Amino acid sequence: MLDHDKAQEMLAMMARSGWRITDQRRMLAQIFASTDSYLSPKDVYDQLTVKHPSVSFDTVYRNLRMLSEMGVLEQFYFMEGGLKFKASCLDHHHHHLICMNCEKTLTFDFCPMKETLELPGNYKIMNHRFEIYGICEECQKEAAEPAGV
Repeated sequence: MLDHDKAQEMLAMMARSGWRITDQRRMLAQIFASTDSYLSPKDVYDQLTVKHPSVSFDTVYRNLRMLSEMGVLEQFYFMEGGLKFKASCLDHHHHHLICMNCEKTLTFDFCPMKETLELPGNYKIMNHRFEIYGICEECQKEAAEPAGV
């Protein structure tokens, strides 16, 4: 189901970054505002080409990367599934626990960056992400159950 507020917020961020709001970019916002799932560039391309058959995969990929850089999308790298994107949660700062099996994500508010870090070279941190990859409780239970039960 389309979250109109999320789509409008994404479009507003694009406009603030100087992007022209085209029909294709409006549809990109709608695609991500309609799901809580992770989408691969191919998933997005397949959905976008339904209404915009002339759009190239390179254009879709470039837009996804730029939307990620401006904070509209979060990008995650899955060992098996490669690079995937999801709409950013813009309400508050948080981090993620991500199941490598079913890709379910849990957020947590503890930020390890609040701890004192001794970084080399007087490094100034501008932004950060912290993800923990593992196997969720449900997938662990399924793996432990005997086959055919």
